[in-house]
Amino acid sequence: MVRRLRPVGLDFVESAPVRLVFVAEISAAPEPVFRALAEDVPGWTAWFSAVTSARPIGEGAGREIRLRGGTRFVETVLAAERPEVYAYRVDVTDAPGARALLEEWRLAPAGTGTRVRWTFAADGTAPFRFALKLARPALGRAFRGAVTSLDRRLAGR
Repeated sequence: MVRRLRPVGLDFVESAPVRLVFVAEISAAPEPVFRALAEDVPGWTAWFSAVTSARPIGEGAGREIRLRGGTRFVETVLAAERPEVYAYRVDVTDAPGARALLEEWRLAPAGTGTRVRWTFAADGTAPFRFALKLARPALGRAFRGAVTSLDRRLAGR
């Protein structure tokens, strides 16, 4: 069942009941990483294997994302501060138990490459929060695989 989630602001990344934070360093510079995240939304399917469909909506003010398994998200972009921060909140989803979701990607120079920090901030029913905590290792693997794939993709350009 599709449902509208509670609208949250950027401060939710620090106050969410569940915060999963993952960090990796890649060789690509921050600017092309930012472009891949914020400007090439359809390109997410080429480097983030969990994403099966990604398209900008509302002239880039939002995104529609579909994941492997069928989960769908309609999102609002909250920050696109070149080349340091890209964040969006989920407004509508069919994920059971979710009440509020926000994802933030922070990019920082690391030598000639980039330190990528992804924060997944969430609230939901007790079973939803518990399931997210159990899913932490799998989300970490998905993140590491995605940024490694993105790094390879950017190196090939």
